[in-house]
Amino acid sequence: MYEVLDDTAAQTILAIESGDSIRRVAQHLHTPYETVRQAVNRLEDAGCVSYDDGLTVVDERVRDAALELVAASAGVSPPSIEEAYVIPQFGDWPFAFTRIDAVYVWTQGGYQVGREPNDYPLFLAVREEDVDAWEAFFESFDLPTAFERQPRHELDGALQIVLEPGPSLDIEHVEGYPVIPRAETIEYMCENYAQFQSALAMLNRMYEDLDLGITDSKTERVQS
Repeated sequence: MYEVLDDTAAQTILAIESGDSIRRVAQHLHTPYETVRQAVNRLEDAGCVSYDDGLTVVDERVRDAALELVAASAGVSPPSIEEAYVIPQFGDWPFAFTRIDAVYVWTQGGYQVGREPNDYPLFLAVREEDVDAWEAFFESFDLPTAFERQPRHELDGALQIVLEPGPSLDIEHVEGYPVIPRAETIEYMCENYAQFQSALAMLNRMYEDLDLGITDSKTERVQS
C-alpha cells in the first residue's frame, strides 16, 4: 500500500467522502481532474479505494496512514498558502471559511486584503465542541492556532489558523470551499465597510440576485 501513497494519492484519500465522484474530489483538492484520476486508478489497483457508484475508502486504516503521511510531509516542508486552504478538509469535523476568507471565497479569489505571503492567517468558523480536536489536528501539521490573529513576530512561520468557535455552523459551498453564508459575509463586510467597500461593489456585480446599491469606481482586484 505505502508504495502508492505519494502526496497526491494521500490527499485524494483524505478528500474522499463516500459516494464522491473523481471530479468532486478534484474540486475539493483544487487539483486538475486528470491528476486525481490517475491517483484514483493507482489506489484502486492497490485495493485502497473502490469505485462503484462513487468513491469509497476501503478501510479507515488507509485514511489514517494517508493523514500520517501528509502531516509528516508538512513537517518537513511547510505548507504553501494554497495547500493550507486544502488541509482543513482533511479533518473529521465541519468548518467554514469566515471573516476575510469568506470575502475571498465569495469573490472567488477576486478580493484579498490585510494579508501578505509572509503573514497569512486563515479564518475558520468551527463548532465549539470541536475546538480541541481542531487544535490537535493543526498541531500535527505544525500550524499554530488561536482565537484572534497573532502578530507575525510571535510566530515561527507565515501561516496561522484563527478559529472562530460557535454553537453551530451554517455552511455553503463555493467552488469547492466550505464558507459561511453570503448574507453573513455581507453583514461582516458592512460592519467593516471602509475595508470592504470595493469587495461589496464586486459582489454586487458578480451576483445578479444582489442589489446592494453600492458602486465603487476604484474597485481593485488584488490577488494573493
